[in-house]
Amino acid sequence: MTPFPPDLPDEALLHAMSTGQEEALAELHRRYARLLYALGRRMLHQTEDVESCVQDAFLNAWRHSGRFDPRRASAKTWLVSIAHHRFLQELRDRPETPLEIEDWDAPTASADPTDRILAQQVVQSLEPHHRELVELAYYRGYTHSELAILTGLPVGTVKSRLRAALDRMRERMAKPQRL
Repeated sequence: MTPFPPDLPDEALLHAMSTGQEEALAELHRRYARLLYALGRRMLHQTEDVESCVQDAFLNAWRHSGRFDPRRASAKTWLVSIAHHRFLQELRDRPETPLEIEDWDAPTASADPTDRILAQQVVQSLEPHHRELVELAYYRGYTHSELAILTGLPVGTVKSRLRAALDRMRERMAKPQRL
């Protein structure tokens, strides 16, 4: 087993994976496992679930490496997307347990506390119908279709309200002011 050079592009590693080279998977794991674990801990909070989902994500990347298209996304984005979808599925498969937004939005060790406070203020400043959709979509992982069923709104209304809420949040985050 010859290790890959550390400066080899991620896309080349994915290509090597598609030809069955396990060393390429090991190198991508070395490069991105910490990132995926951090994302998983932020979303799932349970170490056993995070470990299982990250392992599943790398296994899915291995199985589907031949489908990777560098014109559509970077290798890093592709891996994060696979893991994110796996984390969301894990959340959907869990029994319903109500959690407050603060429980889902715990900062990572490197997060700036000022940014976290501002983000919480911005979410809390949204109109209740916008805040509910943001919390359900981004902190609980519901899809647009699931939100439509949960709220009794048409899918188009869910999408437009989420877009409006995100636009308001973006504006308020860009121009910090008293909320």
